[in-house]
Amino acid sequence: MQTEARPQITVRRSGDRFHSDFDWLDSWHTFSFGEHYNPAQMGFRSLRVINDDIIAPGKGFGTHPHSSMEIFTYVISGKLEHKDSMGNGRIITAGEFQYMSAGDGVEHSEFNPSAKDPVHLLQIWLTPTAPGGQPRYSDFDTKPLRQANGLALLASPSGKGSSFAIRQHAEIYFGNLDPDTDMTPESAFSHHYLHLIKGEIKVAGETLTEGDGASFGPILPIHSSADSEFLLFAVS
Repeated sequence: MQTEARPQITVRRSGDRFHSDFDWLDSWHTFSFGEHYNPAQMGFRSLRVINDDIIAPGKGFGTHPHSSMEIFTYVISGKLEHKDSMGNGRIITAGEFQYMSAGDGVEHSEFNPSAKDPVHLLQIWLTPTAPGGQPRYSDFDTKPLRQANGLALLASPSGKGSSFAIRQHAEIYFGNLDPDTDMTPESAFSHHYLHLIKGEIKVAGETLTEGDGASFGPILPIHSSADSEFLLFAVS
């Protein structure tokens, strides 16, 4: 009798991530970033950065440049003030998702405008399919798009639905599940990465808790043990 092969999944535990702790910034890096380098942790295909940042009140990143990178920010709690050389400037609040394509070059700053509350956010980078291009910016609130026990498409190559059109053959989804719920997403992509924002889920027999991530090939069923939120990256 043949035994069915177990799906291949690689888990990146929250506590195993690289860690930077400054007076104003507590940051956990899923992949190599800044002074943290490991050739085995350089990203997952086009997904290059997932930084889980907590910025102290009144602090932030001063004006700095980027080029040829697709940059996304999801605010988990608190507020983040964004300004850039394209003339954009606004405060991003909890539940909002921001997209900036650096293109040929852009400068921006990110600050916590609160005098008392920290801001907790995810910063995500994808490498584009080709360098350069006109920089561009967009943002929206994910809450009206969220589906009960479902996925909301946030970014895609064509900008289908209400998603951002990005410069990479990839899709980014926001998922939320009630306790004791099963989901098997549909995906035409061959490679996936899931980052759990909160809660507890099980994928291919692996239990993930807040801050954990997992990479796998074809899409796998997901079971929630608690009220859970996550980002799902489908990449080529």
